Amino acid sequence: MMRVTAMDFAWFHDLGRLARTGHFSQAAAQSNISQPAFSRRIRQLEAWVGTPLVDRRHHPVTLTAAGTQMLEAGLQALERLEHERRQVREAVALPDRHVVTFGMPHSIAWRFYPDWLETFERRCAPVMSRMRADDLPSCVEALAQGDIDFLIGYRSRFSAGVAGLASLESVSIGRDVLVPICSLGPDGGPRFRFDGALGRPVPWLRYGATASISTHIEPLLESLGVTERLSMVYENTMAGALRIRAREGAGVAWLPRSLVAPDLASGLLVLTGEPDWQIPLEIRLYRLRDASDTVTRAVWARLAGERDGRADPADFVVA
Repeated sequence: MMRVTAMDFAWFHDLGRLARTGHFSQAAAQSNISQPAFSRRIRQLEAWVGTPLVDRRHHPVTLTAAGTQMLEAGLQALERLEHERRQVREAVALPDRHVVTFGMPHSIAWRFYPDWLETFERRCAPVMSRMRADDLPSCVEALAQGDIDFLIGYRSRFSAGVAGLASLESVSIGRDVLVPICSLGPDGGPRFRFDGALGRPVPWLRYGATASISTHIEPLLESLGVTERLSMVYENTMAGALRIRAREGAGVAWLPRSLVAPDLASGLLVLTGEPDWQIPLEIRLYRLRDASDTVTRAVWARLAGERDGRADPADFVVA
């Protein structure tokens, strides 16, 4: 495989067209380039990733598991870049306006945050904002250094989530639930069940050690003795990556319901385990009391109901 050290984001649009059409010729026509040039671009993307992204053994062609994962990640990165570019242009055009920066883990950024922000702006007022998705420790550090204005994180009965910073305060802005899910089996039920023969391991799609969301899951598994039934087959700090592997039938994962709701509705995924294995999450917005300005104080006042009692935090709950 050729060696490619630079990546062109346009390649992800090419990969998306190939995934939709299943044919190199049709995808090349949609990209307005020749088929050889289109094929070369796909090979360059595969070389940059380091593994095949397209299964060429059958026609129409399909994406490999790695191809599906990289396509979703690439298109999401493109969407975020476009969003940031719009925000930068607006900030330059209106230099006197403060751009509010929200930091959060990826599992919140993918589904909950866009809906929550839309709800907030519809019920209160538009806010010039940008989003920074990162692991929780990096978000906490960014909040402490003033690189972000607000941090959004989870709290559950197993973990307080964000803590340790002086003058840290928070307000509840939503709820979610971590649910055990897997793909459907031949009988239409869960592919992986926990009521089978004792000792038979269940493949586990596990969060990486640096993923803060694991602090809400693993204490429950240990208290129930479920960990002994699980055999880790894949590990990733990204909830989206675990979701992809779960849809492929690789194992069981505990994922935010907000993230997998479309898959549950369409039948790509199904709940497994027991009802009390689900973990209610409270989603809270944090700030440093002493590090705020007029705009961030106004946002906080709306959420915390400090403006003459006219705002109710429950108004901004996205279940």
